Amino acid sequence: MIRKKEEEKILDVNATMQGNLVFSDPVNLRINGKFEGNLNVKGNLIIGEAADVNAEIIGENITISGKVKGKIKATHSLSLTSTAEVNADIETPTISVEAGAVFNGRCSMLHQVMSIAELSEYLSIEEQKILEWVNSGKIPVRREGENIFFDRREVEAWIGKNY
Repeated sequence: MIRKKEEEKILDVNATMQGNLVFSDPVNLRINGKFEGNLNVKGNLIIGEAADVNAEIIGENITISGKVKGKIKATHSLSLTSTAEVNADIETPTISVEAGAVFNGRCSMLHQVMSIAELSEYLSIEEQKILEWVNSGKIPVRREGENIFFDRREVEAWIGKNY
C-alpha cells in the first residue's frame, strides 16, 4: 500500500499586523512581516528572517530567525537561528542558539518538577481541576508528605496519550 505523504500545512503571514493572535488548536504559523501585540500559538511558530516582532509570545515550539522584542515563553522548545536578533525575557525548558544569533535579555529554564500552581499556569487550567485529576488518579503525581509535585515529562506523556 502506498501512502501519500501529507504536506505540512503552514499559515504564512507576510503582512503588517497589530493585535492579538490566539490559536487554541495546533498550527504551523510563520510570520515574515511586522507584528505588534500578543501571540499565543499551540504548535509551531516560526519568526522568519524578514520579520520584525514586538510582542508577548507564548508558544510550544518557537524558532526565531528575525527580530523579536518583548517577552517569550516557549512551553517545549526555543531555537534562535544565526540571523536572530532577540531582545526579550525568555522562559523555556530547552533552548538552542546558533552561532551568530544575538540575544539580550534574561533566560529562565523551566523546571522539570512543578508545583500545582506551576502546572496550572503551564496547562492554563484551574488548580481545582488538576486536584480533581489527582484525587481520581488520572494524572501522574509525586507525593512528599502533604505536598504534591508533577514531573513535566510525565505530564507531557500523559497529555499525549489522553488528549
